[in-house]
Amino acid sequence: MAPVIRTLRLQRWAEVRVLATAQHRQMLDQVLSLFDIVPDIDLDVMQPNQTLPNLTARLITDLDRCFAEEAPAAVLAQGDTTTVMVAALASYYRKIPFGHVEAGLRTGDIFNPFPEEMNRVIAGNLSRWHFAPTESSRKNLLAEGIADRSITVTGNTVIDALLDVAHRCDGLVPTAPSDKKLILVTAHRRENFGEPFEDICRAVRHLAETRSDVEFLYPVHPNPNVHKVAHAMLGNHPRITLCEPLDYLPFVAAMKRAYFILSDSGGVQEEAPALGKPVLVLRRETERPEAVEAGVVKLIGPDFNRIVAESIRLLDNEDIYRSMARGISPYGDGLAAQRIANVLERALH
Repeated sequence: MAPVIRTLRLQRWAEVRVLATAQHRQMLDQVLSLFDIVPDIDLDVMQPNQTLPNLTARLITDLDRCFAEEAPAAVLAQGDTTTVMVAALASYYRKIPFGHVEAGLRTGDIFNPFPEEMNRVIAGNLSRWHFAPTESSRKNLLAEGIADRSITVTGNTVIDALLDVAHRCDGLVPTAPSDKKLILVTAHRRENFGEPFEDICRAVRHLAETRSDVEFLYPVHPNPNVHKVAHAMLGNHPRITLCEPLDYLPFVAAMKRAYFILSDSGGVQEEAPALGKPVLVLRRETERPEAVEAGVVKLIGPDFNRIVAESIRLLDNEDIYRSMARGISPYGDGLAAQRIANVLERALH
């Protein structure tokens, strides 16, 4: 949302108020600082290992109170978190127009990713403005009966943010031996908790033990279902570096430095192709098919044998690697925030 906030602040007709639920406290604060954003309201809802029902209940009451006090002309939220779903619902209860940034992403499976798929379906049915990142996302919305006049294909604001900071991050990778191929790992999704995540860790460990030419960097999510298992299975290996979640600039630097990326993250599927980095996606479904269709991202699931086999193919076959490392960006041109501001100006001003 940083590019949207920044762009709207430049509009004479708009007064921007930033509300942070802080659903992910540790990851939020450093990004706010990077983009010079100070929340006007900070709900600080994060609690250790909190349940989805508890989080949802706290968000609906806190957001309703804030919307009553603020009386906004419109509410915007981005993505597929529980915060977004509840913000859309709380706006509906108060009859406040809601704009969904990054609208229309779908896998067609309400349990994959969980709970993000249902979060964005609910938000989509409560939105006045649908800011779709791609034409494919627009088609998903039309198939669900969303009026075409309420949809604008804007590109994804994550590309706006990436292009803004990519030149500022060189030299910030925490570990990057020059004689090794760096493989960046991000794995944290709920649907991979348990045996699938253990398979991911086993594959990483196996590759580290059998390939002396690679080095792994894994910024480990703080969720105990991830943190505890990752450190138990991957700790104390000389070519696997486990670290705390990286701030945004060092993470972009790590993507730029990586040879390829193993990830179950949604955002990485958008950012890495723009940087020319292949991504092996540790999921069975994706709501971002454009990069898969372009051949720069590959779905392999959390399967030990496929992770090992596909990683070795990228390491050993230069033709396959070059075909995936083409530096294309199917998700935007860096102007998404301005397109969103233009729609809101026509509607509200």
